[in-house]
Amino acid sequence: MRSTSTLHTARAAARILTMAAVLGLLSGCMLFRRAPSDLDYSRTRVSESGLYRGTIRPLGDSIPRGRLHIWTLHLENAAGAPVDVASVDVDGGMPQHGHGLPTKPRVTRQLGNGDHMVEGMKFNMGGWWVVKFRVSSPAGDDSLAFNVQL
Repeated sequence: MRSTSTLHTARAAARILTMAAVLGLLSGCMLFRRAPSDLDYSRTRVSESGLYRGTIRPLGDSIPRGRLHIWTLHLENAAGAPVDVASVDVDGGMPQHGHGLPTKPRVTRQLGNGDHMVEGMKFNMGGWWVVKFRVSSPAGDDSLAFNVQL
């Protein structure tokens, strides 16, 4: 049977090892991995296959941290005509950290003239984020990805 002193020492050692492991994971995640220096942070992008051109417009123009907010996604086809009828899925995350968005943003309505309201946007920490839109319309299926730095 172990003495009380030995048990306290073993528990203290286990707590220290656990804290060291957590700190090691956090520092590896946040301190040693940097975003590529050549990222394009423009708010207008052409989709991967060139079917669409999209522009993101956060409500109020700035992107807050830690708060739900709304974006407008403006979509045009390759000829520059507004895309009003489309199914749009929203996804994203932090490539450096290996996790997704903390919420499930979605397009809640078409506003007309190619504008689509995206509700539920939230970024819970600073750093490099990627927001992806998968667009499906009569013009075809394609994806847009936007880099965001907070």
